[in-house]
Amino acid sequence: MSYALVTGASKGIGKEIAAELASRKYDLILVARSAEQLAKVANELSTKYKVKVDFLAIDLATIGVAQAVLDWVQQKQYEVSVLVNNAGYGLVGPLGEYSIEKNRDMMQLNMLTLTEMCQIFLPMLKRQPKAYILNIASSTAYQALPHMAIYAATKVFVLNFTRALKHELNDTSVSVTVVSPGSTATDFNERAEVGEKALKAAEKVMMTPQEVAKIAVKEMFAGSTEVVTGLVNKLGAFMAWLVPKAITEKVAKGIYEK
Repeated sequence: MSYALVTGASKGIGKEIAAELASRKYDLILVARSAEQLAKVANELSTKYKVKVDFLAIDLATIGVAQAVLDWVQQKQYEVSVLVNNAGYGLVGPLGEYSIEKNRDMMQLNMLTLTEMCQIFLPMLKRQPKAYILNIASSTAYQALPHMAIYAATKVFVLNFTRALKHELNDTSVSVTVVSPGSTATDFNERAEVGEKALKAAEKVMMTPQEVAKIAVKEMFAGSTEVVTGLVNKLGAFMAWLVPKAITEKVAKGIYEK
């Protein structure tokens, strides 16, 4: 069987998506920054599910990284039939709280690397009898988010890019899905430096990475285009569309202010 490649696979949702794919007997390529964490996950999954697992430790926020990943895959003579673009992160605070470099890295990882991974692996995916692209967006993609302005905007890009790509590839062997999780019990909030008010609000709708991964993989193989995980998150996305934007944005500002 060909390989499933998962970015951001060393922990959180990415690790659990990898585990879900391994449980379906997919051999895995895990990509993230930490070689130590990747080695641990690779050993765990290969032992538990009896599949082949290889990994590449690389910073996915660097320019041109997609080509480096493809070169490594081709060097290993692997064929990829599932591409999961999970790697991404957010920063909470008003514009200017973080350096231009940090904001640029976030945009590079969340948007450009994801787009380039799709483009650069597309010829290989099209060669497969059946192939899948799974892009991870966020429930924040459904509205503007004061104090997470850049992060939410990057996820709007992921959502709309994936929806359009789905139509472009309708007559090919490649199926494309975008999954938008809400608050999930990972280290995202710690890295994003989320404030106390937002953390308390998130506790009410928190899902586990395992729950999100199961939904994501199931919907990917079902050929779904767009999925919001969790009933409350689905309702939130609908309300963000229904309620006047000035109201939802004011409420969001109050939640994410530190």
